[in-house]
Amino acid sequence: QVQLVESGGGLVQPGGSLTLSCAASGSIYIINSMGWYRQAPGKERELVALIYGGSRTNYADSVKGRFTISRDNAKNTAYLQMNSLKPEDTAVYYCNADVIVDYDVDDFDFWGQGTQVTVSS
Repeated sequence: QVQLVESGGGLVQPGGSLTLSCAASGSIYIINSMGWYRQAPGKERELVALIYGGSRTNYADSVKGRFTISRDNAKNTAYLQMNSLKPEDTAVYYCNADVIVDYDVDDFDFWGQGTQVTVSS
């Protein structure tokens, strides 16, 4: 139905920057929101950033002022610009989209496969 593909992860030094991309494809009518989550080994998945209702955004306290979420609606793509990266940001980052599928009236959550971000010197 709907697929989300993340890209842009990798290894970066503390203080560095990285940009993640999430491309959504499939039977999409409307994307209500897109978000980035992350999960470190042995920990629960947590919300990092969310964009919804046009250009409204929410961020985890730990990333405010450092991360920026954005969307290109024409491309059904979300981005996460990560600046001033810290070792504590190391995790697998997952893209999420709340989607109204074509010819349906309900919305569904879809998840990408995840991309590894490692912040280390």
